[in-house]
Amino acid sequence: MRDLDMAKDLLSTKKRSLVIVKNREVLFETNTSGIRGLLMAVEKIGEDMEDSAVADKIVGEAAAQLCAFTHVREMYAVTLSQCGKDVLEENGICYEFEDLVPHILNMRKTDLCPFEKIVAGSSSPKEALERLKKATTVTLGQ
Repeated sequence: MRDLDMAKDLLSTKKRSLVIVKNREVLFETNTSGIRGLLMAVEKIGEDMEDSAVADKIVGEAAAQLCAFTHVREMYAVTLSQCGKDVLEENGICYEFEDLVPHILNMRKTDLCPFEKIVAGSSSPKEALERLKKATTVTLGQ
């Protein structure tokens, strides 16, 4: 079984929000919603994410930038934004998705997701990560 297939299967059967698999070993999984789960993975397993497969429920530009920063090999998203798709393509990350949407919206669906706004205009995945870390330290109280 491919790593991506394993990650997709666990995302669905274990009802996770994020699963990261490498060499058929689960490196990280969580039910934490939003970008926080992926930020936790970057913090906890960082370099080990290189060449891994990531399955995530919602992937926008912010999540795609984190995957690019950690050199993820392939990604699956239940919902993928056009900006996220562009970032994955620009960074040579193979991807699969169920639904492609123009933008990731906030929970009330009244505006763009705040994390998408934070990374907009980032010059690199590293800059996107730095912006997200700074913002989540304030908004999530880490």
